[in-house]
Amino acid sequence: MGGSSAWFDRGFVTYSNAAKQEVLGVRADTLRVHGAVSEETAREMALGALGRSQATVALAITGVAGPTGGSKDKPVGTVSFAWARDKKVRSETCRFSGDRESVRRQSVVHALEGVLKALDGG
Repeated sequence: MGGSSAWFDRGFVTYSNAAKQEVLGVRADTLRVHGAVSEETAREMALGALGRSQATVALAITGVAGPTGGSKDKPVGTVSFAWARDKKVRSETCRFSGDRESVRRQSVVHALEGVLKALDGG
């Protein structure tokens, strides 16, 4: 294998709750109790991606980039992350500021830093 296929197996885009359940195996109870934007959902997404691929590390991101969709408990800029490796998963939630593009960019940087940490054993 050459190029990206040597290290990137696949990706899953699951915006809707139904897709999170069908494609990644997120439990309906998790979505009902904690919501789509939660560490619990992100953890199940990452473990689901790991289990449905040949990957050794999986990343999940779920959040509210804006400009709408936020709530009092989960305002725009709330993003939950999870990184799974060897059936172990780490998660966290961040609150980023700025417009939609800024939230998305900050999320990408944070997510990829987490992948590097996971690859280093963290």
